Amino acid sequence: MAEESPIRRYRSNLQGELDSAVLYRALAEAESSPQLKEVYQRLAAVEEAHAEFWRKRLKGLGASMVGRRPGWRTRALAWAARRFGPETVLPLINALERADFAKYDAQPEAASAGLPADERSHSRVIEAMARPPHGGLSGGALAQLEGRHRSAGGNALRAAVLGANDGLVSNLSLVMGVAGADFSGRTILVTGIAGLIAGACSMAMGEWLSVNSSREFYQQQIATEAAELAEFPEEEKQELVLIYQAKGLSERQAKVLAERLIGDKDTALDTLAREELGIDPDQLGGSAWVAAATSFLLFAAGAIIPVFPFFALDGAAGVATSLGLSAAAMFAIGAGTTLFTGRGVLFSGLRQLAIGVAAAAITYGVGRLIGVALAG
Repeated sequence: MAEESPIRRYRSNLQGELDSAVLYRALAEAESSPQLKEVYQRLAAVEEAHAEFWRKRLKGLGASMVGRRPGWRTRALAWAARRFGPETVLPLINALERADFAKYDAQPEAASAGLPADERSHSRVIEAMARPPHGGLSGGALAQLEGRHRSAGGNALRAAVLGANDGLVSNLSLVMGVAGADFSGRTILVTGIAGLIAGACSMAMGEWLSVNSSREFYQQQIATEAAELAEFPEEEKQELVLIYQAKGLSERQAKVLAERLIGDKDTALDTLAREELGIDPDQLGGSAWVAAATSFLLFAAGAIIPVFPFFALDGAAGVATSLGLSAAAMFAIGAGTTLFTGRGVLFSGLRQLAIGVAAAAITYGVGRLIGVALAG
């Protein structure tokens, strides 16, 4: 396999650094905490310095300095950060950083300039900021991040994309299976609506049970911790000392902080829940009813797409329109997954399209066989 040309590689590196700088600037603009805002600004400054490094390399080779603008994924993440807050996208950025932190290891120009070390440092910083506050931060980082649950936003975005995808693919398969058996458009419409309602209700019930079970589990853990705090306060104080020492405080500082916290039982329980159990007592998984309603709507939004054409069309025209709309939606959903997979838009969109079409083709074929058998 031929080695990649330096100019092409340098331009790819430059684009990556510019994307990162723009994204970190957007996070800084959206961040309300002055300490975290400063962290994002420093990260952006380093990425901009890296970009300048690759610009000089390109100039040294006489390469044209074409205009560069942020990529689609960067613009989408920056918009989400400004609209919903940095915590919404930080887990996704963390995943991208982890997948990309070793990109300079095999590039001698980057290694000689110390770029791999910078990238690893950035990856560690973002990972620390993306994890819940019980993840073992030290010193000032603990003070900046304590009490902020950083993983919920990324999980919510992932759940939104996958929930709509579940509704789309499952109901498209159902509709094509019925169409393969050569039923009328009216039958397909009724079946599709029934599949939408049944699937959305099932998803909503499952989400409600999941969130409620998590909440009950967390409550039981906090109750156990409260009983231990009441019965063995000295042992719980020692646990706090060890926790804060592990976070980088000296033994004396950890003892002073633990002594102050243990004096107020409510504060001590809240702190132990966060630091020892990794639970935010103020959230406990969120509202089960909101989660259920959201899951219902997301599934229904995907499931209505293959059914919609049959409100007005019948026969081959309805099937063709249903497939066309569903194919476009599947490609869009696949493209949307690039926000948390880091893959290319075209690759992800086509992959999702291929999976959905394959599922629909299988159920259509099975329906066709059943239809022929029933017809005698």
